[in-house]
Amino acid sequence: MILYDLVCQREHRFESWFRNSNVVEKLIKAGEVSCPSCGSKKVQKAPMAPRIAKSDERHQAASAEQSALEAAMEKANAALSELRQVIEKNFDHVGDKFPDEARRIHYGEAKERGIYGNASPDEAKKLREEGIEVYAIPGKRKTDA
Repeated sequence: MILYDLVCQREHRFESWFRNSNVVEKLIKAGEVSCPSCGSKKVQKAPMAPRIAKSDERHQAASAEQSALEAAMEKANAALSELRQVIEKNFDHVGDKFPDEARRIHYGEAKERGIYGNASPDEAKKLREEGIEVYAIPGKRKTDA
């Protein structure tokens, strides 16, 4: 796993982990990486200083940390995948109508049920300000494939 510094077109800086350097380029080109601040998919790698190991001991410690991180990331990815499967199996997909349908449910204008769909970071913020619980779940939906 490699940690990259990224920057969006609005110059928001953020970090993200990737399996290797080939994956980061492919995901950025495919528009799969978005800025957590503004949602922009126009993202690029930010300049980074190289990490230089100074001794065998540090290298071994870094390798152990890397292995532990990779194992934790695999577990997190599996958990997110399982969560997404449960949501897709049990909730209604409402697509781009998500903000409107969430409001209708919240205000008693539609049947209460679990839904999922699309909302911009700004729309999600507005829903939360209205007291409507919304959560962003990373990863690709089967409906997007």
